[in-house]
Amino acid sequence: MAEEVELSDKQKKEIAKWFLLNSPAGEIQYVAKDLKSVLDDDQVYNESVSEAFPVYNKSHVICLPMPHRSGDVLVTSYGELEKNKYLDPRTAQVATVDHVKQVCTEVRPASDEELSSPYIEEFRFALDAEILKYVGEAYPKGVCSVYCANGKDVEEPGSDFELVVVISATRLSPQNFCNGSWRSIWNIEFKDDAQVLELKGKLQVGAHYFEEGNVQLDAKHECHDSTIFQSPDDSAISIATIIRHHETEYLTSLEASYSNLPDNTFKDLRRKLPVTRTLFPWHNTSQFSLTREITKELGIEK
Repeated sequence: MAEEVELSDKQKKEIAKWFLLNSPAGEIQYVAKDLKSVLDDDQVYNESVSEAFPVYNKSHVICLPMPHRSGDVLVTSYGELEKNKYLDPRTAQVATVDHVKQVCTEVRPASDEELSSPYIEEFRFALDAEILKYVGEAYPKGVCSVYCANGKDVEEPGSDFELVVVISATRLSPQNFCNGSWRSIWNIEFKDDAQVLELKGKLQVGAHYFEEGNVQLDAKHECHDSTIFQSPDDSAISIATIIRHHETEYLTSLEASYSNLPDNTFKDLRRKLPVTRTLFPWHNTSQFSLTREITKELGIEK
């Protein structure tokens, strides 16, 4: 019999962090609670959560309400000013975030140095208004924000700058054993010399179903596009139209691929002719209950 090897505190912490960082959307608190009882070591647990939660919160682009109903803030690296402090460009406020508790503890007005120049703000404000309209139509409970990633101090035409659109939407229903999330990040480079806008989008969809099983989806997609550099309002409309087109196209392709799962992927996983010599009824999969058939086959029906 192999001798059991005691893990070091460092190894325990790395394993705990892996579980935390790989938690499905909206479930890291549940995973943390279970890990605390498994580790039975407050120091290792506290170090694990303090390191994992900030990374998880930013990668999942969680949305937190600010105190006094003053708005919401997205936890993303694009709005991160310093440790635990995040800018909300729409309300020009800076929120202090407790990552482990996933709450905003305080809020203050942003300083002039933390905000974009009036010239950049024209483009950012116009784009934010168009994206807000789009997200309100396309994503129930979706949230969004537009940040200036480069060139926020540009005062007049003649220089390049970059805006970033961040969209986050979650649908959490743990009582029904399912959670899901949508995250998309669009980097828009405003190239003044060429009078062109270059768009690069990264889309990510996650879903977790865990009723009588454990099924997860983690789909990613990247896309590129471009349009003409125009006035703030016209540029905003063109960008929002492009984003709407690519995201709708990707969602449609996802729906099509998963509606064909019974005829393609699942069918390929099964033997052409099973041992029972009875073909699987692929034409009627919606009425097929795996649990019922297994219990019947094993003779353990109630």
